[in-house]
Amino acid sequence: MLGEINTFLNDLIWGNILIYLLPILGIFFTVSSRFVQFRYFFKMWHILKETDHDKEGHISSFQALMLSVAGRVGGGNIAGVAVAITLGGAGSVFWMWVIALVGMATSFFECSLAQLYKEKDGFDENIYRGGPAYYATKGLGQKWLGAVISILLIITFGFAFNATQSFIISSSFASSFGFPTWITGSILTLIFGITIFGGVQRIARISEIIVPIMAIGYLLIAIVVIALNIAEIPALVSMIVTEAFNPSSAIGGGFGAVIIQGAKRGMFSNEAGLGSAPNVAAVAYVAHPVQQGIVQSFSVFIDTIILCSCTAFIILLSGVYTPGAEGVQGILLTQNALIEHIGPLGGYFVTFALLLFGFSSMLYNYYLAENSLNFFENHNRTIFNVFRVVCIALIVWGSFQDLSSIFSFADLSMGLLAITNMIVIALLYKPALALIRGYDAQLKEGIKPVLRYDNYDEFKVHPEPWKEIVDDINVKTKK
Repeated sequence: MLGEINTFLNDLIWGNILIYLLPILGIFFTVSSRFVQFRYFFKMWHILKETDHDKEGHISSFQALMLSVAGRVGGGNIAGVAVAITLGGAGSVFWMWVIALVGMATSFFECSLAQLYKEKDGFDENIYRGGPAYYATKGLGQKWLGAVISILLIITFGFAFNATQSFIISSSFASSFGFPTWITGSILTLIFGITIFGGVQRIARISEIIVPIMAIGYLLIAIVVIALNIAEIPALVSMIVTEAFNPSSAIGGGFGAVIIQGAKRGMFSNEAGLGSAPNVAAVAYVAHPVQQGIVQSFSVFIDTIILCSCTAFIILLSGVYTPGAEGVQGILLTQNALIEHIGPLGGYFVTFALLLFGFSSMLYNYYLAENSLNFFENHNRTIFNVFRVVCIALIVWGSFQDLSSIFSFADLSMGLLAITNMIVIALLYKPALALIRGYDAQLKEGIKPVLRYDNYDEFKVHPEPWKEIVDDINVKTKK
């Protein structure tokens, strides 16, 4: 009975609420901000090159970007895209692109708000904390809402998703190399434990190394595949666009299935609006909240427009996929497609890609959970150490479990989290628009934008963290 209730609620939340709520609000944020994700797109490179605002003990914009990409980029980029194509056909890729482009605006809003309402950590003043729980509490004055969001984040990312990632990685290695799952799980646990006990700075440093390697490696493989099939690319793109509006008769569910699969897998992959990335965005040491909004919107672009497209092209350019046919799905579909392109090496590459994608997601998931726990208790180190031990134990446990029911429950908690977060962002869109106007005004003045925090009193912004940042930046500028 519990399984049936869980399935019913998942279908209701994802199939009847979020499938409309996320794109509608994404379009609203895009139009109301005058297409902020496109206007500011190329400013992202300038922000990442700036080093003036880095500070000892804090993480930079680049590290925050890598940490968020580590979370967004995961099994969904390999298995999720394959599922979308299997159930929705080639046209689902087009709608995946659309949901990502409007989702960039959603991510901009939520991550800018996370920066605006951030606060100092309870026992480490070199770290900031922020996210949906914090802007719901400060911006709306609803601490109970912040508590609900924090609990959902802990359950979804800290427990269920990390155990699931451990299961996926261990199972993949068992399939490719015959390694017992408990051995892979134990090695994962050791490296994971060493990393998380080093705090957010160590997590950021590890992500700064892993993410570029995994993203560039996967991109290079896709480029090789595209180069080998370059003559077919125009026809492939034309087919994707055509089938987005006129799907093959072999696709069950027709036009509706194409849109739903593309949108749903796009949401799962890039997490725009789910309230996860803002927790990371708040940590970065920047001069103005909009800077992290710009950087994090680019994270959505990397995840879906670039890396998900890589998987889609690898599958659609192979002879493995047949519209409407019963057969392999998910990871195996991507793996078999790559084997066809470059030989047996392709299968091993997918396994190692899953290892890097999955492990980086585990670090990201843990940080989200720790940040959420900090919302309730930020003074007692013992509580945090016990929490870390529990998270580590779940990595071992997850490596040899059948986690389908837990993953389904995590989908439910993530869906509830997304609905709550999107409503909060919609209620706080005025301070987000005020940030954009303030940033634009300073650019027109010809100066480097710095948050003029005194201008945001009406939005209940606490000036303490921003006063220190702005004063420090002004001192550096004078020097």
